[in-house]
Amino acid sequence: MSGNRWAARALLTLSLPLLAPAIAFTPPAAAATPPSVPAASVAGSGAPAPRAATVPLEEINATTTQVAFGLRRPVAIAAPDDGTNRLFIVEKRGTVRVYHPDTGLAQDPIIDITASVDQSGNERGLLGIALAPDFAQSHNLYLAYTALPAGAVTLARYRLNEARLEPLLSQEHAEYDNHNGGQLTFGTDGYLYWSIGDGGAAGDPFDSGQRLDTLLGKIMRIDVNRRCGSLAYCIPSDNPFVGRAGARGEIWMYGLRNPWRFSIDRADGSMWIGDVGQGRWEEIDHLKAGRQAGANLGWSCYEGLEIFDQAQCRSDVQYTKPVLTYTPYTGGCAVIGGHVYRGEQFADLVGGTYIATDYCSSTVWALREDGRGGYLQAEIGEMPTQVTAFGTTPRGEFYVVNDLPGGLHRVSFERAAPTCRLKLTKQAWGTGMTVDITITNTGTTPIDGWRLVFPLALGQTVISDWNTDLTQGSNLVTATNATYNASISPGRSVSIGYLASHTGDASLPTRFTLNKDACAVTS
Repeated sequence: MSGNRWAARALLTLSLPLLAPAIAFTPPAAAATPPSVPAASVAGSGAPAPRAATVPLEEINATTTQVAFGLRRPVAIAAPDDGTNRLFIVEKRGTVRVYHPDTGLAQDPIIDITASVDQSGNERGLLGIALAPDFAQSHNLYLAYTALPAGAVTLARYRLNEARLEPLLSQEHAEYDNHNGGQLTFGTDGYLYWSIGDGGAAGDPFDSGQRLDTLLGKIMRIDVNRRCGSLAYCIPSDNPFVGRAGARGEIWMYGLRNPWRFSIDRADGSMWIGDVGQGRWEEIDHLKAGRQAGANLGWSCYEGLEIFDQAQCRSDVQYTKPVLTYTPYTGGCAVIGGHVYRGEQFADLVGGTYIATDYCSSTVWALREDGRGGYLQAEIGEMPTQVTAFGTTPRGEFYVVNDLPGGLHRVSFERAAPTCRLKLTKQAWGTGMTVDITITNTGTTPIDGWRLVFPLALGQTVISDWNTDLTQGSNLVTATNATYNASISPGRSVSIGYLASHTGDASLPTRFTLNKDACAVTS
């Protein structure tokens, strides 16, 4: 993980941002695993490794099939592992409804806490759900919601057999109605993890992200199976800030803006976080087990890879670098964090691959570790409009819900040969570089008019181009055909290129789409 660490530095110019220089720090200590956790659920236990796919990401297409209609602003999915094949679907108004593949969506909710939920504002409401690991026996589950009367972000236990709501922990959140987070997930350690945003509005008005005396802008880790003193829960003794003066012991990670959806990979205990950006960058973070406790994800010193607020930066703090950032120039507006696929049906295609999307662009992002400390990435299709959350069945298959018009969709994956292949060559010097790109039509039909889209490394700025009409917005480049090379017959190629300046990173682009189809890349 040392390659995913960076440090704050002096304020950088907006036109040519730089990454901070690497500084050696001692990583956060690994959290101890409670002895009650089954050994097979913990990475390194000697259990057989789950199957990981080797199919190139650009050869994968994600598709969806709508299976239920008529949901009212659904925002989360949970699947009880009790042999019933049910899905629990959270509606923002304060209800939970049941879907079964044989009988469809039940009309009446199985849970209704609307009398306790503050629904004012677009982002308030019932936001998250997690089923107790022993749900099949206890029928206990946990809910995150904004509570009446003033919108406090609240965690509660719900006893399904008794229809009883028991608030456990809350964080005041009265000033603004956005950035409530709300993800709930049980970890492989048996503890409950919960996210809350930075307090809302814009620009982290309370400087919550870097403060340790508030739960705003954090992911928490608590033990909901016991009570400790006046608390309705216990704080694990190996939480990173236990015993620190002025710090909340519940905090597991900090420096987050609005971690609307995160997940924990059951195969290795690593955490994947989709942190919604301010306006320039959406980001996905991946933290391995043993690197999570006390991790600082940067907000509001950083947004993505760029300095956002120099006043929030400290030279003695270790920040965690995101594994993917993308700009709203893609049409995106809010990253929707997903899951690592661990099912059986599509294991040969996407086993071990993390899948996420964006609320506005509906782009499906696929990320896979490359075995060398980096990540392969590709855009592999589109989701329905306005997806708000992913969910998995007990067998690891994927579903998503979308906000408006309110539906449940089953996610599938298929293999399809890419319709384009790119060969890249580069010459770099000092602060400059040239890149030549050969675009080959590997499909079976002519391409009449093309649009190639790809991101540059931060600090790279296009100065000129040839054989194309090229524009750059943020770090995203769009290259369109010239009049004389608009048509590419099957098996034929065209060549384009550009001259760019750089601020130290002269790496080549790694992710391309041609007319929205992912391209294979060689160099």
